[in-house]
Amino acid sequence: MIFDRLDAEVRPAATASLTLGAVVGAFGAVFGVGAVAAGATVAQACVMSLLVFTGASQFSAMSVIATGGSTSSALSSAILLAARNGVYGLTMARHLHGPLWRRLLAAQLVLDESTAMATAQPSSRAKITAFWVTGVSVYVFWNLGTLLGAIAGSNVDPQRYGLDAAFPAGFVAMVAPHLRTPEGRVAAALGAVICLVTIPFVPVGVSILCAAVAVLVGVKRP
Repeated sequence: MIFDRLDAEVRPAATASLTLGAVVGAFGAVFGVGAVAAGATVAQACVMSLLVFTGASQFSAMSVIATGGSTSSALSSAILLAARNGVYGLTMARHLHGPLWRRLLAAQLVLDESTAMATAQPSSRAKITAFWVTGVSVYVFWNLGTLLGAIAGSNVDPQRYGLDAAFPAGFVAMVAPHLRTPEGRVAAALGAVICLVTIPFVPVGVSILCAAVAVLVGVKRP
């Protein structure tokens, strides 16, 4: 095993990171199924995962399109959700050095999972190991899951098997852990209220952008 060659300082981080990447692949399959159910082709779903590679933004964009929203609304919501990755990049920049090509590659792998795993490690070497192993494994498994899910979704009737509910189910799975904190519950309730109130007055998909104001509840005061 390749992990047997790693020293005790980084082996636990590498093992946990690879395991996390494999688990995230299941959500990639959900995205693939949902994307096809929303009208995308297998190729479109795969290209989106390869290039965009941020689950929340992908789910958001395809959900807006699936409900009849405009491309601009889908793009706006996706960019809004992806903005947090810029903050993650600033956090990881102090640990990730090297030539330009390596830093550009690292930028593509800056995610919730890779940042969380890296910052949880006690040493600089373990942080770097956790970042790269998590980022690469999530990328591989997410895209593999997208491909398999899209192929499966294109060969069955989504409504007959309830696959059209893949996006809502995926969002519930992502939101559930955040509801364990008081701030998360308040933000979720406020976002839901804002979304429901604005639906009758704004174009399809824009209510999601309005509801994003609720994330301010979780902003920590200095």
